[in-house]
Amino acid sequence: MTKSAAFRTPLTGWTAWPALAFLAVCWPFTTYAAGAEWELERANNDVADIASLQRGARNFVNYCMGCHSAKYVRYNRLASDLELSQDQLVSNLMFAAGRPDETMRIAMPEADALRWFGTAPPDLTLIARSKGTDYLYGFLRSFYLDDSKPTGVNNRVLSGTSMPHVLWELQGLQRAIFEEMEREDGVREQQFVGFGTVTPGTMSADEFDGFVRDTVNFLEYTGSPEQLDSRRIGVWVIVFLLVFLILAYLLKNEYWKDVR
Repeated sequence: MTKSAAFRTPLTGWTAWPALAFLAVCWPFTTYAAGAEWELERANNDVADIASLQRGARNFVNYCMGCHSAKYVRYNRLASDLELSQDQLVSNLMFAAGRPDETMRIAMPEADALRWFGTAPPDLTLIARSKGTDYLYGFLRSFYLDDSKPTGVNNRVLSGTSMPHVLWELQGLQRAIFEEMEREDGVREQQFVGFGTVTPGTMSADEFDGFVRDTVNFLEYTGSPEQLDSRRIGVWVIVFLLVFLILAYLLKNEYWKDVR
């Protein structure tokens, strides 16, 4: 593939309603952040990086599409946006489709998925818009060994997930490290402090982080493919508005010169 102010007056009467509405909307999010055990690392992905999107598409097809579909994305649209020829598309990405105009669906029946995993793996087209790229980046990197789970692993971002660690060969196997710490109220409890390597993977930590970042980048793209066009067109829109602003300013001066 080729080359991704503070308020100055008291809030009284009707003037308080906009602020109260804002707080009502934001309260659940601030509560969640305050209760989180640690802050998710930033994915720092760039959906304008075409090379990263190409690698992410490869990763998704090879490691995710066994269970997860992206049924709102068509292969031919994918090829156009990711600057792939039809030969590259067919050879590298179309393993479960017969025509380029088909969507990225999977062959696994939902009934079988329910029986095997206890829940049907969700379609991932809009997952980045739903969960956020930082969430996905953290989730894919946070599997750890847990013998109490049917899959043998658990996840620090989504505890109790039924998803197996499909990337274990690349990342390797790791264990969660807990230490007994004392809270502000004096209660001592086990708190997560990090991961320890049990079995190394075929990729280094930096390589695996890059692999996950490319995959997350592709998932952000699938949630809103038109954003690539929006970014390209947006530059010209800004240029047009700046030119129009200059012309409007000159026209205003022409109209008002006699009034002065």
